[in-house]
Amino acid sequence: MEYKEMFHPDLVDLSLKVSSEEEAFEVIGGRLKELGYVNDGYLSGIKEREKSFPTGLITQYLNIGLPHSNTEFVEKAFIYIVRLEEEVTCYQMGDSREMLVKNLFFLGIKDGKNQVGLLQAFMDLFMNEEFVQKYKSVETPEQAYQLFVDNI
Repeated sequence: MEYKEMFHPDLVDLSLKVSSEEEAFEVIGGRLKELGYVNDGYLSGIKEREKSFPTGLITQYLNIGLPHSNTEFVEKAFIYIVRLEEEVTCYQMGDSREMLVKNLFFLGIKDGKNQVGLLQAFMDLFMNEEFVQKYKSVETPEQAYQLFVDNI
């Protein structure tokens, strides 16, 4: 599967109002479950995985979070684009330091072989200043969706 096939126009929320990363997991996890992308174990799976292996990334132009669960909780591959109204605390990949993030990309990886490549593709995108400026300026879910499928 190509990464661009993991994006779906209905999996974009550019104004999610939550007070914590965990609340974002609950809201998005519920939506994903309703839409059939994940199964019952997803929410607890993503929370547990983030405790053990946090996925926050500080890049030169934008802090992002790439939360994901183990593959057994994913029914259909997806990437859910989420921009929060306010920053929340999450933890950095690698050293688990606290950081603030406003942009989360929930990765629904069905085949574990794709995980490293997908994470690298996101890091490449967010190290590109032109891409980040375009992403920051998108105002509609359709614009965000199109930006990613055109660039990943």
